[in-house]
Amino acid sequence: MASKTKLNNQTSKGSHEFGQKSKVTIENSVREHLSYFAIFFVYFSYGVLMMCGIIRELIDRILIFIGIKKNPFLPPSGYAPLFKSLDLFWLRRMYQRIRDLFERPISTAPTTWFNVMLRESDDGNATFRLTGEEKKCLNLASYNYLGFAQNSGPVCDSVEQSIKKYSHATASPAMEGGNYDIVQELEETIAEFVGKPAAMVFAMGYATNSTTIPAICGGKGTLIISDTLNHASIVCGSRDSGARILVFKHNDPDDLENVLRDAIVEGQPRTRRPWKRIVIIVEGIYSMEGEIARLPEIVALKKKYKAYLYVDEAHSIGALGKNGRGVCDHFGVNPDDVDVLMGTFTKAFGSVGGYIASSQEVISYFKHASYGSVYSTAMSPPCAQQALSALKVIMGRDGTNDGQKRIQQLHENSNYFRSELEKMGFHIIGDNDSPIVPMMVYHPAKMPGLSRELLARGITIVVVGFPVTPLLLSRIRFCISASHTRKDLEWALKQIDELGDLLGLKYGTNKS
Repeated sequence: MASKTKLNNQTSKGSHEFGQKSKVTIENSVREHLSYFAIFFVYFSYGVLMMCGIIRELIDRILIFIGIKKNPFLPPSGYAPLFKSLDLFWLRRMYQRIRDLFERPISTAPTTWFNVMLRESDDGNATFRLTGEEKKCLNLASYNYLGFAQNSGPVCDSVEQSIKKYSHATASPAMEGGNYDIVQELEETIAEFVGKPAAMVFAMGYATNSTTIPAICGGKGTLIISDTLNHASIVCGSRDSGARILVFKHNDPDDLENVLRDAIVEGQPRTRRPWKRIVIIVEGIYSMEGEIARLPEIVALKKKYKAYLYVDEAHSIGALGKNGRGVCDHFGVNPDDVDVLMGTFTKAFGSVGGYIASSQEVISYFKHASYGSVYSTAMSPPCAQQALSALKVIMGRDGTNDGQKRIQQLHENSNYFRSELEKMGFHIIGDNDSPIVPMMVYHPAKMPGLSRELLARGITIVVVGFPVTPLLLSRIRFCISASHTRKDLEWALKQIDELGDLLGLKYGTNKS
């Protein structure tokens, strides 16, 4: 899944050349970096957590039965339970113990350094209260890849002016009274930026996938071939489409070809008729792995088997390629070879919403067939202005080279941070130029330990564990920004290095 490559200067073509396979994958990471002793203790730890949770659950049921304690989740008399018992158990007995790692409120703009509002709890993280204190932290947890999520500067000024001109909201779907000229300009500009004839925007990034995929893949006779680790919005949209869904091993063109060939040979279930259409769906950068899709090989297969290709560029648009134009720019692939390009404005552009870019005919169809266009309130003008202004900076239309500097700085920061962590002995997955740098933790106790200790030192990070990842593949995800200075990253690396020794996280040096 993810390659551990040496730091290089190939920021335009990336770390994967055509036909080259990843050196290290997430599938073999456990086998290569963990001893049987460590694997045993990962399972043992989860077993202890489960047993403690079950015992506490039994005690609570006894207390509820004898009337000492009330169950807030108990349905009214005669009603069926509203919650799934296993999900409720996990939230109350497992997630609640590490809930302080998430939902941390901030009180400033999500820039390089921000203030985190400190909380405390007297009931095991079931509820929180603010202490009134704030802690200044280095932000290694947000998608502010190019540093546009700021509260000052020309982009912010343009947003303020748009509020005075248009107000805050559209209060209507685009098909009715919510189609503003600023939104149309954004659609035209993003289409030009990604190299497509036309584009349309949505007010929500998740809804861009979940409401568009059913529009293009709906109906019997359609086959969706999806990467195993595609985002939940793709999974949701694919299921809602009613199409047949097959998956292939993550970022593995060889397995994709096997699935394609078998699907074409076997045809539709029961009738064995040929598929009316086959749509391959992949992501530009996979958000939990930091790996870049092997687009040249996937495009070659798409052409060979006459399938359609849908690429989700939520994390790659603005962040990949010499010009920030995404995974096509990164590999030098012609955008015409990708049928549908999807992306969001929530990461590199510092706004909200998403876009779909394709041919004029496809976009015209989507505008009338996608639920996200017909029924959802249109993107608000200030959010559209934020995305448009950031886009113009990236394209150099503000009369400066600030956008190019940000893209170059992002690549340098990401590659430096990744390279230094690898030198320290941490197990890092993903590819060069990716702003997402995942560090494998594996052990469930080390994940909250590292997060809490880093917060105490003034660093915020993203922790990812079961059930979001497989049981053995818990990880920390660092999100790098162009706004980080080398001094910021050096200081953060020093703190991570010290805690890595303390918590035994340096699997690459056989210290754990």
